[in-house]
Amino acid sequence: MTVKTVGERTEMDLAALLRTETPRVSDVAIRVLDILGAGLMLLALSPLLLVTALLIKLDSPGPVIFWQRRLGRDLQPFSVAKFRTMKHGAASDRHRVHVEQMICDEKGPGDGKPVPMMKLEKDPRVTKVGGFLRRSSIDELPQLWNVLRGEMSLVGPRPPIQYEVDKYPVRAYRRFAVRPGITGLWQVRGRSLTSFPEMIELDVEYVDQRSLVLNVKILLLTVPTVLHGKGAR
Repeated sequence: MTVKTVGERTEMDLAALLRTETPRVSDVAIRVLDILGAGLMLLALSPLLLVTALLIKLDSPGPVIFWQRRLGRDLQPFSVAKFRTMKHGAASDRHRVHVEQMICDEKGPGDGKPVPMMKLEKDPRVTKVGGFLRRSSIDELPQLWNVLRGEMSLVGPRPPIQYEVDKYPVRAYRRFAVRPGITGLWQVRGRSLTSFPEMIELDVEYVDQRSLVLNVKILLLTVPTVLHGKGAR
């Protein structure tokens, strides 16, 4: 790890934040669950994946899969896969500004309440099919491939974009102590209804309590959360 600073923190402080106390046996068990779970889901969901790919191609021109550079465990960059939900070639400027406002304006618009982590509403970049894919979380399914590659886990903090991390408070770097996940505590406890500080606290709670049992529990809770659309935008 190269020497660098994170705000006022030194490389030594960053190393402490990225350290996890998860027992080795739990790490292995979680990885086995990831491989078996991701492999079985890819097989079982293959008809849905094919239909989704066809709908995307019929709805708008451009590739079916959207690859985006994200940061994973130990702040290592990787390309995350998602079904494309926006018009091909759409700029990221609006999202960058939106994210920076959510992270920096933690106390809310004058009422002292945290700002919910809502996605951009009425975003003209999002296609008709893309809006449904986002609300149903189907757009995240290609990340099962990232899980098989070892870049992600079925459960963990969401992998952020570099410009998000540039605005992070120091405590948020604790999220990078484990592999990022497709689902996690944040998703099953409100998703877009939670604020950025609340999301960070949930991710830190997960990192500190991470275990095979907790992962299985979160996976089981994810199913009704997605079906009911709780916190979806």
